[in-house]
Amino acid sequence: MARKKSKPIESGYALFDVLYEDGSRSSNRRVPRSLLGGLDGDEPAQKVIEEQDNAIAEKAARPRIPIKKISRSPG
Repeated sequence: MARKKSKPIESGYALFDVLYEDGSRSSNRRVPRSLLGGLDGDEPAQKVIEEQDNAIAEKAARPRIPIKKISRSPG
């Protein structure tokens, strides 16, 4: 008897492109898929990316640039 394929597990990361208010971009920012979906959709991704930016800015000793827009990376 053939074995049934298991359903894909909702794990891993979703990739996002970020546009900052100064016109700069950041591509393929990783956000855990477990935080996305549901009623909030992709809204939690912005919070996660802002936290990542805060950590980077703190290490670089420079202010964080505000995010203008985020969108899922094509792929």
